Amino acid sequence: MLVENFIKLNNMNKLITHIIISIFGISIAVAQINSEEITIYNQQIELPGTLTYQQEKTPLIIWVHGSGNVDRNGNQEGTPVKANYIKQFRDAINKENIAFFSFDKRTANKNNKDFLNGTLITDFALDINEIVHHFKKENRFSEIILAGHSQGSLIAMLAINDVDKYISIAGAGESVDKVIIDQIGKNNPTLGEAAQEQFDSLRIHGKITAINPFLISVFAKQNQAFLYSWMQINPTEEIKKIKVPVLILQGNKDLQVKMEDATNLLSASKNGELVSIGGMNHVLKNIEKEEDNMKSYFSDEYQISEKLIETVVQFVKK
Repeated sequence: MLVENFIKLNNMNKLITHIIISIFGISIAVAQINSEEITIYNQQIELPGTLTYQQEKTPLIIWVHGSGNVDRNGNQEGTPVKANYIKQFRDAINKENIAFFSFDKRTANKNNKDFLNGTLITDFALDINEIVHHFKKENRFSEIILAGHSQGSLIAMLAINDVDKYISIAGAGESVDKVIIDQIGKNNPTLGEAAQEQFDSLRIHGKITAINPFLISVFAKQNQAFLYSWMQINPTEEIKKIKVPVLILQGNKDLQVKMEDATNLLSASKNGELVSIGGMNHVLKNIEKEEDNMKSYFSDEYQISEKLIETVVQFVKK
C-alpha cells in the first residue's frame, strides 16, 4: 500500500511539474510586447512611428525606409504595395527581445505635403538624425542599430553618427543613375540608352529640359532636384567612412538589387560582413516559386525570411 501511494504521489509530482513547465513555456511564448506611438519632428516635418519592445535596456533597431511613400509597416498608400514586410520584421525581431522603431516616411504622411517641395536625399538622412537623437537623449536602450533597406541603405550611411551598428538590406552598391539605367536597360536596351542621356543632361546642367516621354515617370520636373542630389552620392564611398560594425544582407531572389551590389559594398567596407539570404526577395519575403516573387509585393500572406531574422539577431546580440 505504501509503495502504491508512493507511486501515485510520484506521478502526481511529475504531472504538477509538467504543468508548471508548460505554463512557464507559454508565458515566455507570449511575452508582453510594449507598444508606444511616438511622433518625432524635423522642424515642420512630422515623423509618426511605433516603438515596440519587451524590455528597456535592450538593443533598438531603427528602420530606414526604401524609396517611395512607405509607411511604418511597409505599405504604400495609393499603390498596390501591401506587403506588410516591416511589420513582419518588427513582430519577429520583438520576439527575440530586440526593440524596434519604424515610422511613416515623410512622404507617407499627408501632414507633410506642404513641406515636401525641394526635398533632397540628404533631408531623409536629417530625419533619421532627429530620430536617433530622440532615442539617444532618452537613454532607454542599450544600443542603437540602423537597418537601412534599399534606398534606406544609403540614407542610413549618411545618418550613421551616434549609432552602434549598421545593417544594409538590399542596398545598392553604385550610384542611383547607374542603378536606374541598368534596371531600365534590362527590359528595354534602347530605353536604357535614353535614360543614360537623360542622366548625362541632369549631371551637366542640373536639369533636363527635353524629357523623354517614355521616361516621364522617372525624370518629371518635380523629381529632378531629388535625383540630382541622389546621384551625387556613391554608396561605396560612404560605407568606407563607417567605423561601427557593418552587416550587409542580400537576398538571391531580389529582382531589383543584384548580389554584385552587396559585394561592392563589402569590398569598400572596413568593418563589414556579407550574408547572402537564400530565397529572400526585395520585400524580404521567402520565395519558393518564381511566380510568387512579384505577388509577394501585394500581399502579406507571404512570410518574411526566417534566415534574415536569424542573421540580424545574431549580429545585434554578438
